[in-house]
Amino acid sequence: MLIIPVKDGESIDRALKKYKRKFDKTGVIRKLRSRQQFIKPSVIKRQKIQKAAHKQREASLEEQS
Repeated sequence: MLIIPVKDGESIDRALKKYKRKFDKTGVIRKLRSRQQFIKPSVIKRQKIQKAAHKQREASLEEQS
């Protein structure tokens, strides 16, 4: 359970904004979405390798420019 302390005179909008930020940092939504369907470990590993290769290509292109 998230607890957001609200100071006197602080607006509800500001408190909601704090709550949303804190909730995003917990990663609950990402976990739920990832658990909606099973992804084989080999597929996860392959995606991770592809993502790393893409990042490396982007970095090398930035260095050349």
